[in-house]
Amino acid sequence: MLLAIDIGNTRIKVAVFEGSTLIEPFYFNSVNLQNELYFILNKYKKVSELVVASVGNIPKEAFSEFESQVNIHFISSNFPFSFNNNYSTPNTLGIDRMVLANGAVLKYPKQNRLVIDAGTCITYDFIDKNDNYLGGAISPGIRLRYESLHNYTAKLPLLKLEFLSDENSETEEIPLIGNSTSEAINSGVINGVIKEIEGFISQYEAVYPKFIIILTGGDTEFLAKRLKNTIFANSNFLLESLNQTFQYKIKND
Repeated sequence: MLLAIDIGNTRIKVAVFEGSTLIEPFYFNSVNLQNELYFILNKYKKVSELVVASVGNIPKEAFSEFESQVNIHFISSNFPFSFNNNYSTPNTLGIDRMVLANGAVLKYPKQNRLVIDAGTCITYDFIDKNDNYLGGAISPGIRLRYESLHNYTAKLPLLKLEFLSDENSETEEIPLIGNSTSEAINSGVINGVIKEIEGFISQYEAVYPKFIIILTGGDTEFLAKRLKNTIFANSNFLLESLNQTFQYKIKND
């Protein structure tokens, strides 16, 4: 069994895999990393491989106490990937984006692919049907936009996606015209993100008439219900791609 760990900017996402099957996902913050890993490894004693992809600030040494239990692998740019990296500054390409691109190539072969990861940042990554990674875009995510409006103004309140837990949140639309400060902020942030994503997709369509869209990240479910485009929505796509990346390495060693 394999334990895949994605260390993001905001939280840590973990999943246990048996072959290509995701057995159970876990989500927690960095403070609880070691306690959570002890719990997971005790629950799944057959886990023998631990694979880590990190864009966060947790040092590799944080995993050293688990070396006697599992083989630990840190994904880096030196890993074998199934795509050609045409980024002009390949050493600056985030490991999370590389793993997502690799997963898209392995899961959707011989197709143009656009991967949209909606988390702390919203990243766009395009890989053509010949498996060339061309690049993409990075913009602030939903929570980062809320925080920026509060932190860089004198009087705007800090809002959160609290309505995500409401019963009607799955279908509720954010008003275009907000008639209060809170509604105006929600309109600007949420409608702005949706229009941004749809705008990017339209611009890609002008160059590549046919491609698949993979939406992932922490805000996947919220956004998928509000986007007009046909997409493959999978909030665990990065974890699945981590597992695929490791399996690809084993096959190509």
